[in-house]
Amino acid sequence: MKSLAEELWFEAPSRRAFINITPKVEALVRKSGVKEGLCLVNAMHITASVFINDDEGGLHQDFEQWLEKLAPEKPHSQYRHNTGEDNADAHLKRQIMGREVVVAITGGQLHFGPWEQIFYGEFDGLRRKRVLVKIIGE
Repeated sequence: MKSLAEELWFEAPSRRAFINITPKVEALVRKSGVKEGLCLVNAMHITASVFINDDEGGLHQDFEQWLEKLAPEKPHSQYRHNTGEDNADAHLKRQIMGREVVVAITGGQLHFGPWEQIFYGEFDGLRRKRVLVKIIGE
């Protein structure tokens, strides 16, 4: 069995962002040499997310508005977590959007459904964070 583990690093230029990381993950699948297997993509920070969806700007704006309704950033005083940092909303947004995805590898490629792409979701940006990509298979 082959395996590859690498970390991707991101520093979003704003507090919140959705970054399509599919090309970076595809490059790691090629590098791994795995033809049949699984690819785990895992946010390694508790205020960031990894998820699969469509790469469409309107949808991303809808995510932003929806998440802000569910877990508004302000007022910071509404959260008990904010005892030095003002990022309680980011923890909740991460919980909603998810920690990781697993994608099958078939024929040496990520096996997606129509329009599926992998995204890094940042909810407390302006600092460096990482994503683990772990690939296993034959």
